[in-house]
Amino acid sequence: MSEVTYNFRFRDAIIGAQMLLVAFGALVLVPLLTGLDSNVALFTAGCGTLIFQIITKGSVPVFLASSFAFIAPINYGVQTWGISATLGGMIAVGFFYMLLSFIIKVRGVGFVVNLLPPIVTGSVIAVIGLILAPTGMKMAMGIAGTESIMPERTALIISMSSLIATILVSILGRGILRLLPIIVGILVGCTVSAFMGVLDMTPVHNAKWFALPHFTTPSFELAPIIYFIPVALAPAIEHFGDVLAISSVTGKNFIEKPGVSRTMFGDGLATSFACLLGGPPNTTYSEVTGAVALTRSFNPAIMTWASITAILLSCVGKLGALLSCIPMPVMGGIMILLFGSIMVVGLNTLVQSRENLMETRNLVIVSMVIIFGIGGMSVGYGEFHLSGIGLAAIIGVILNLILPGKKTHDAS
Repeated sequence: MSEVTYNFRFRDAIIGAQMLLVAFGALVLVPLLTGLDSNVALFTAGCGTLIFQIITKGSVPVFLASSFAFIAPINYGVQTWGISATLGGMIAVGFFYMLLSFIIKVRGVGFVVNLLPPIVTGSVIAVIGLILAPTGMKMAMGIAGTESIMPERTALIISMSSLIATILVSILGRGILRLLPIIVGILVGCTVSAFMGVLDMTPVHNAKWFALPHFTTPSFELAPIIYFIPVALAPAIEHFGDVLAISSVTGKNFIEKPGVSRTMFGDGLATSFACLLGGPPNTTYSEVTGAVALTRSFNPAIMTWASITAILLSCVGKLGALLSCIPMPVMGGIMILLFGSIMVVGLNTLVQSRENLMETRNLVIVSMVIIFGIGGMSVGYGEFHLSGIGLAAIIGVILNLILPGKKTHDAS
């Protein structure tokens, strides 16, 4: 092996590790908020990205990891059916993506765009942020469920410290620092927690340096499977936006080659694999796409190194213990911004669609999706109940199909 080749590969490894660092904060946040294992999420993110690269023939420089769209559904699923059955329901989400990829291959991208136009997906994405908002607020105030785990004043000082730090880095940060606001927010929040005497590092001292992640075996029940499939509609359509974004950054048309049917299939297979082992569903990470644009690192091989780094880190027992030590208000402060950001992404999708929201058809769709989604409505039969994000997505799709005056959208 020549020195030039070695240096090139070493450079890719360093850049790949940096890409993982950019994704790390959001990657571990989902398991921290849902009770899943952070080390498992790291492992399945690494493996999922490798699976995606195999399916897309190593042509698309994206990183797959924990999806924020499933935070509220996972919490509901765990409370209702338990972790095992919830994982089984989320495996079905991956199969839904794969089925969608075959439909796209046969019917073309335009079929899905017309089924799920921005007026529907934007509203559903906004619902995701709005549904999660009370969770973030409770955690910021030190409330777990209905019980307070620390004085509200202490919790607010900690949560607002992490929130302010995250905002400042997002706005004022330069270079790679601007891509790490979540990590900085956690560090500041934990520092304040230590000064206030509420940071307990005992689990880190007791944990082993090297240990395999604690994988969880799924089980399969009809109710969670039916519940989770509608939830997948919004992340599925977001996938198109992510592929378009990385296409724009690199100057290559990934919609055409390897094709969005192949990228969707890779996303679905990665998601089913992740949930098979006890991890959250995967999705392509926009923050990593931003890092690709900033560093001009278009070589997909860097994501292979990011994946390998994630898999190796997942076997560091003390890392999982360290993440479990983060006080709840620290995460609550950051969540206020993140969940608000999800809502804004949905609103921005509506704005960019350039549709007149006061036009009766659009007004009905948007208002019904949001109100049914966050208003507490639940419909079902027997043990099966549909509510929240899933109900909002189904309402949006049905109204879009049956209301007169539907427009045909150009998939390009």
